[in-house]
Amino acid sequence: MYEAAFADVYDLIHRHRGKDYAAEAAELAGLVRDRRPGAGSVLDVASGTGGHLRFLHELFTSAEGLEISPAMLDIARQRLPALRLQQGDMRDFDLGRTFDAITLMFSSIGYVESNAELDQTLRCLARHLVPGGVVIIEPWVFPDTFDPGYVSADLARDNGRTVARVSHSIQEGDAVKMTVHYISADVTGARHLSDTHRLRLFTREQYGDAFARAGCTAEFIQPERFGRGLFVGVKR
Repeated sequence: MYEAAFADVYDLIHRHRGKDYAAEAAELAGLVRDRRPGAGSVLDVASGTGGHLRFLHELFTSAEGLEISPAMLDIARQRLPALRLQQGDMRDFDLGRTFDAITLMFSSIGYVESNAELDQTLRCLARHLVPGGVVIIEPWVFPDTFDPGYVSADLARDNGRTVARVSHSIQEGDAVKMTVHYISADVTGARHLSDTHRLRLFTREQYGDAFARAGCTAEFIQPERFGRGLFVGVKR
C-alpha cells in the first residue's frame, strides 16, 4: 500500500512517462461498448490517483473509483471532488450495487498473492457487474514474458522538484520481487525513499480459469497502447 510520500512521487513519475490516460480511457470505453452497447456506469478498481478515472468520468454517465491506499485516495479526491471514491481492497469489497463495466489497470492484479486470491478477486468483481457487464483487467507480466534482473529508470521534473526512480526486479518462485529507489530533490534538499513490491506471476491460463470460475467469458487481447495486453471478460 502506498503511503503519502510514495503516492506523491509515483504520481509524478507516471505523469512524466507520457502516459496518455485520455486515449487509454477512450480505448477501454470502446472495448466495453463493443460488448455492451449503451453501457452507462463504470467502476475503476485500484483507481490510484485518478488518472484513468478522470477521463472515464467523461465517457460514462456514472463513474466511481475504489482504491486501497488512503494516500492515493487523498490525491484523487483533490483532483476529482465530484466523484464517489471509496477505500477498499479489490479482493474483498462490497459497494451494494452493480455496474455495466469494471476496469482494473496498472497491473494491480499482480498484488494478489495466490490462485485462491485471484479467484476471490474475480468473483468479487463479478458480483459488482450486471449480467452482460464487462470487466477489463490489465495483467502483470506472465512467467514466460518476465525479464529476470530487469532494470527500469525514470527522471521527472516538475515545479522545481526532481525525482529519479530506479527499480530492479528478480523472480522468487511464482512472484517478482521489485525493489524501487527514489531520490527526490528540491530547494529544501534531497531525500532517498525505497520500497519493495511483490507481484505474483500468473499464466494466461490461470487468469482465464479464474474468469471462468467467476462466471465470466474472457479473451486476452494485445492492443498497441497496452503493452502487457488486456483480459476482457463478460459476465454470463
